Amino acid sequence: MKIFWIKLINVILIVFLLCEYNHVIKYREQKENIDRLDAELVKSKSLSASHEENKQEVPLYTNGTYEGEGKGFGGSIKVNVTIQEGMIAGIDIVSADNEDGAYLDAAKGIVEKIISEQSADVDSVSGATFSSAGIKTAVGQALKKAEM
Repeated sequence: MKIFWIKLINVILIVFLLCEYNHVIKYREQKENIDRLDAELVKSKSLSASHEENKQEVPLYTNGTYEGEGKGFGGSIKVNVTIQEGMIAGIDIVSADNEDGAYLDAAKGIVEKIISEQSADVDSVSGATFSSAGIKTAVGQALKKAEM
């Protein structure tokens, strides 16, 4: 009977050790996956930062003032887009034939968005959708003329 208990304890001990060994293996695999993903994240962030630095160093547009035209709510909207140091520095609405004053005034808020985004691809102004779309189209047309 004594031998039976010794063998039983040995079997239990071996099963316990195998289970613990499996836990250690799973832990190591998880740790390796986490390390690999961390390395990929760091690499991705450094590539993204490098891309942003390169993007900011390269001028987007040729310096000067360019005219564009778009269709607003009531008619044609003409703008002058000023480019300095390769970036949009200012947007002036030159004329807005037959454009409703209230819609145009509301749509003028899009000018700051375009300058801050350095692109005409911004959301339209709610309540002045057609007028802001006309400004965006006019600015986009001017920017195409300014592209390097």
